[in-house]
Amino acid sequence: MSGKSETKDFFWFLAKLALFVFVLRSFIASPFNIPSESMQPRLLIGDYLLVAKWPYGYSRYSLPFSIPLIPGRIFAATPRRGDVVVFKAPPSQKSDYIKRVIGLPGDMISVRSGTVYLNGTAIPKKKVADLVIPVSANMIEAAAREGSPSPCYRPDFEQPAPGGGKQCRYPQFRETLPAGQDYPAKSYNVLDLVQDGAADDRDTVLVPEGHLFMMGDNRDRSADSRFPAIEGGGIGLVPEKNLVGKAMISVFSTDGSANWLLPWTWITAARWNRIGEGF
Repeated sequence: MSGKSETKDFFWFLAKLALFVFVLRSFIASPFNIPSESMQPRLLIGDYLLVAKWPYGYSRYSLPFSIPLIPGRIFAATPRRGDVVVFKAPPSQKSDYIKRVIGLPGDMISVRSGTVYLNGTAIPKKKVADLVIPVSANMIEAAAREGSPSPCYRPDFEQPAPGGGKQCRYPQFRETLPAGQDYPAKSYNVLDLVQDGAADDRDTVLVPEGHLFMMGDNRDRSADSRFPAIEGGGIGLVPEKNLVGKAMISVFSTDGSANWLLPWTWITAARWNRIGEGF
């Protein structure tokens, strides 16, 4: 009897633990890792962050595996311009994407010669110091996966690093979105790697009710709302119901050089200076 009781208690503990994790991940916060360079300079491949689930309300996409337990959206709230958000990407609504909110319902968005226009006014864009980052193992792996000629996207962005190895030097700019009715202006850095690129000139789009216009901070390496929603391509205008949560804080970052069989490399691969950065 004692053995059966212990087994029952153990399974009851596991059930309570599973319920706790389900509630935590669904309604409080969940982890998210960065697999691409579309949000450089703020986010690098190998960054891990916590996503807050409560700021925009809840829908089926708030739940693990998008379990259809919540009809529509409850406690719904619209993001602010400049928020960095995680959402289920159109058209399939299966993959989690992370982008910055540029346009809200009713806004008109266009892009001319690489400058974003919000309701007919250019978003201020000021050149700042180049972004310089060391070439990491996960950047090399991503370049090989994508068939890129360089881990720095283009060979002309790659240069020797002072302490040995290679580094990437990218042209960087500071954008400032206007203040809203109840929040201040939002400034953030973006990368503009290609002049007259495919995304540098886009016709004016009116953001309809219940939708958002999203862009990646790495403007030439982001499949976002500038392009139609095509699987493996752009995402078009994102329904607010697809929101998963708001990026809250970076909790870990690795350069991809760790060997799981060599525990000391877990420490040397960590980018400690990136841990604890907020949004």
